[in-house]
Amino acid sequence: MARSDESIDFGFDQVPRDEKVRRVGAVFDSVASRYDLMNDLMSLGVHRVWKHFTLQRCAVTEGQRVLDVAGGSGDLALAFTRSVGPDGRVILSDINAAMLEVGREKLTDHGAVGNVTYVQADAERLPFAEGSFDCITIAFGLRNVTDKQAALASMGRVLRPGGRLVVLEFSHPTVPLLKPLYDLYSFAVLPKLGKLVAGDSDSYQYLAESIRMHPDQATLVGMMEEAGLERCEYFDHSCGIVAVHRGFKP
Repeated sequence: MARSDESIDFGFDQVPRDEKVRRVGAVFDSVASRYDLMNDLMSLGVHRVWKHFTLQRCAVTEGQRVLDVAGGSGDLALAFTRSVGPDGRVILSDINAAMLEVGREKLTDHGAVGNVTYVQADAERLPFAEGSFDCITIAFGLRNVTDKQAALASMGRVLRPGGRLVVLEFSHPTVPLLKPLYDLYSFAVLPKLGKLVAGDSDSYQYLAESIRMHPDQATLVGMMEEAGLERCEYFDHSCGIVAVHRGFKP
């Protein structure tokens, strides 16, 4: 087990593990109320296309059990409540209480009340029995986890045999000429947008840095395989700015 004082990345900084947990918590406490608005502004609405593709890769059907880890404001979970029907079950989980409340309010406002449960949980130590879920998703959350490998193993543990893990996350651009423009947007525009809309430039500076520190597409495939998943693959979107990874529990 890793020591709590072991250094780990928080954006471009190296901090003790416990300090990263505290800082990431503060980031999402700060941005929760404007999270959806900032997603629309930052991506010009394209995040909806990425999520729609993710849902297609999940192929969730009626009666299934689905877990959305680090589910934030609940976009995927809301769609899953419709896919699984009244006989299925969706669990929206997040380690951050403020984000989980945003998700609860959204789903309640959209009438999703009968087949969804809300659980505040750490992705590295999911409080569910082995083989509990047909599908698990984590969208734009893995890069914020302190120990990504532990989180992947935890998600793999609670998948049933034949179940799938689908990861939607920022990744590494595959077009070299795009990188300078992407860096300019990420480090010059994004923090200013965060300051203007959410009153917080530091959290969006961290966002840009955390994306750069996240494993590339092939490395994440290897990490999923190390977690015991098979048939792991990825699908690039927006020239690799975002990738959807999928793996199956044997």
